[in-house]
Amino acid sequence: MSDQPPKESSQRHHTVTWSDPDRCARDSAAISGLDYLWGICQGRLPQPPIARLVGYRPLAIENGRVVFELKPAEYHVNPFKTVHGGILSTLLDTAMAAAVLSTLPRGKTCTTLELKVNFVRSATPHSGSLQCRAEVIHAGRRIATVQGRIVDASDRLIAHGTSTCMIITT
Repeated sequence: MSDQPPKESSQRHHTVTWSDPDRCARDSAAISGLDYLWGICQGRLPQPPIARLVGYRPLAIENGRVVFELKPAEYHVNPFKTVHGGILSTLLDTAMAAAVLSTLPRGKTCTTLELKVNFVRSATPHSGSLQCRAEVIHAGRRIATVQGRIVDASDRLIAHGTSTCMIITT
């Protein structure tokens, strides 16, 4: 066995650019969660750096419901040539937290307390666009519960999950 790493015969590159996180951050005193998410969806506000890194984007935003899209690429795959579970979990966590955020007025924000993910089928770069559809199940004063589903371009279920988010007064 050699101590040398294997030689890459077809090295690929992926460049990520992002906006200053201070420009992307929501000023919860100035803008509601729904208006903030609409601003990102409509391109009036920059996406957060994680969105640029992973490659997801919001497609639809309404009070308590969101749809995010991810087009799987080679750089999303694990050693089994399927989209890494961490990428799918990130997509679910993002969409579910955004669904909760969409219900929050100025002066409130949220953070994920608990995340549960079930993987049903593999996704690959050939699966087509993945959509993560998330909706709030219950929103109280301090805690919200939310569910999400990731489907492929043929509307087949890839993964689903639930989350508990803490609602914070800022």
